[in-house]
Amino acid sequence: MCRNIKPLFNFEPAVTEDEIRAAALQYVRKISGYNKPSKVNEAAFDEAITEIALASRKLLEALETSAPKKNRKEEAEKLRAKQRQRFA
Repeated sequence: MCRNIKPLFNFEPAVTEDEIRAAALQYVRKISGYNKPSKVNEAAFDEAITEIALASRKLLEALETSAPKKNRKEEAEKLRAKQRQRFA
């Protein structure tokens, strides 16, 4: 999985549309091999991002869990600590 795509489910505050779109963009970049598409491929690239973002939103709304919501700041700090340890 692309390291730039972060889990978006079960967080407080809830995921935003911008975060979902950013994850969709990273996914499309990864599978297409393009960081920025050519003019010829731009429409297909943008359409894929939109469709993946919609599917992602639908998935996130359908998921259920009994686990408590995770705090974004705490999870971000855990990730930073893990990265510090990894790159130390």
